[in-house]
Amino acid sequence: MEYELNRPDLCVIIPTYNNQKTLGRVIDSVLFYTSNVIVVNDGATDSTADILSSYDNLTIVTHLKNSGKGTALRNGFAKARELGFGYAITIDSDGQHFASDLPVFVNALEEQGDGIYIGSRNMTQEGVPKKSSFGNKFSNFWFWFETGIRLEDTQSGYRLYPLNRIPKKSFTRKFEYEIEVIVRSAWKGIPVTNVPIQVKYDPDERVSHFRPFKDFTRISILNTVLVTISLFWIHPRNFIRRLKKKGIRRFFLENVIHNEDSPRKKALSIALGVFIGISPFWGFQTALVILLAVVFKLNKAIAFAFSNVSIPPMIPFIIIGSLQIGSLFYDSGAPIFFDHTPSMEDIGNHFVQYLIGSFTLAALCAVFSGLLGYALLSAFRKRVQAV
Repeated sequence: MEYELNRPDLCVIIPTYNNQKTLGRVIDSVLFYTSNVIVVNDGATDSTADILSSYDNLTIVTHLKNSGKGTALRNGFAKARELGFGYAITIDSDGQHFASDLPVFVNALEEQGDGIYIGSRNMTQEGVPKKSSFGNKFSNFWFWFETGIRLEDTQSGYRLYPLNRIPKKSFTRKFEYEIEVIVRSAWKGIPVTNVPIQVKYDPDERVSHFRPFKDFTRISILNTVLVTISLFWIHPRNFIRRLKKKGIRRFFLENVIHNEDSPRKKALSIALGVFIGISPFWGFQTALVILLAVVFKLNKAIAFAFSNVSIPPMIPFIIIGSLQIGSLFYDSGAPIFFDHTPSMEDIGNHFVQYLIGSFTLAALCAVFSGLLGYALLSAFRKRVQAV
């Protein structure tokens, strides 16, 4: 008996590698819900081929040698697109997922619309390996840092993908692909959401091909690349888009005046932004201010906005002010210029003087702007509360 998912545009993809104990049971349970099933045999060396040969209603993609889960998924997606499917649910073949949760994904798609839906496992239940729980928390944190989206589970392989919206090319080929695809999809504006699922960890049946050292290293390298891209491109891009969409006045009202953060937190965010904006971290100011705002749990939007104090028209004034203040502590011996716009050669002639003056000016302006911001924001809050 088959319980139809009533989505002819949706298929289920089962990537598998040496899971002969559970593969047949997983396929049978999925076929109960839909006949649109694609199995990717990723170079299995056990009896997987014999098991698959007993089915005549599957679409099978075969790799001659093991290429990694990422490659298996990408080739499964390509096959699904070729067959005309617009959506795919991926389910692992190791028996930890329940096909009875397939309707959960379909319902989420129909109620909430296009997006990536990731099955959220109960990682506190009995039998869940500690390394899996730690790895999931680790992955959740970096996903939030890279995208600003908080999820309870970013490592579950039980997912629904909108095939025509997710990136078709990737840097990765193995387990880390599942991280890359959701991060880059989120960067494209595709919603990424959790849906609740059941999970089963049976040590007698489950075969994990995750290699702790090699795969964790690959994931760490990937996150390093993604964090760098997010700091230098994605976060600034998103900020500029929000600013253009809202306008400066609305952005200021929403993120500074009417934001729920305390006046103290906002004032510290202003001070951080001004300090980094004036400090001599040219080229790294955006990445640094966002990183420090995250580390110190400050308002990233406010800190980033005020770090733009070093916009081009202000740069000559910042450099000259830094040199003037620096001369009080260190004399470079070279004359200070006032008759032309400062050049890199001028800065080189007064480098130590400039560094000392720049950090001093940054600290003074940060303290002043932070105190002023705190006073104004506190007064505004009291006025609102009194009304």
